[in-house]
Amino acid sequence: MKLTVFGATGGIGQEIVKQGLAAGHQVTAVVRDPAWFTVTGPGLEVFRSDLADPPALRPAVAGRDAVLSGLGARKKTDAGIAARLTRSVLEAMEAEGAQRLLVVSAGPLGPVPERAPLLDRAVLSVVNSVFKDIYADLRVMEDELARSATDWTSVRPPRLLDRPLTGSYRTVVGGTPRSGRTIGRADVAHAMIAMIDDPATLKQGVGVAY
Repeated sequence: MKLTVFGATGGIGQEIVKQGLAAGHQVTAVVRDPAWFTVTGPGLEVFRSDLADPPALRPAVAGRDAVLSGLGARKKTDAGIAARLTRSVLEAMEAEGAQRLLVVSAGPLGPVPERAPLLDRAVLSVVNSVFKDIYADLRVMEDELARSATDWTSVRPPRLLDRPLTGSYRTVVGGTPRSGRTIGRADVAHAMIAMIDDPATLKQGVGVAY
């Protein structure tokens, strides 16, 4: 497949690029500054662009089988970046007729699982309070996706870990894994690539966790 990855210098984005290349896909990594991007390999194209300029992004998404985005806030002061930059991606994709889009969101945006333990509910309440600005931004992003013409999937992980790929995790289409408190960035990337051809995930939020 021909894949384009936004947020390619981030933890999940880099994993998507690496795993995509390892699977034999042609991967275009969109970055602001190539100096921050260290991944190399056959089948890789590094595309330098201002992510806030939709017309400049059009060549990066034209003719691709899927676009995958790891764009998002890395700290609370970055709140607002996910919706703003995803809007640019959507505009470029719609202009080029590109359809498949998978983005990283956050587990707390999904529904609370039935019979969730009291501890899980308490932790969720605290997390929602601490990161309320980031989650508000992600809700705006998901609203933008829902209004778009793309075949989107919003992948919602809980707390992210830096750990090697396991390939062992749970996904719930339209829901949230019960007591799913963590997942590694490499496994989020793995799940996103696996969902590209999964029709059940189209226009859905998908919870993913260990």
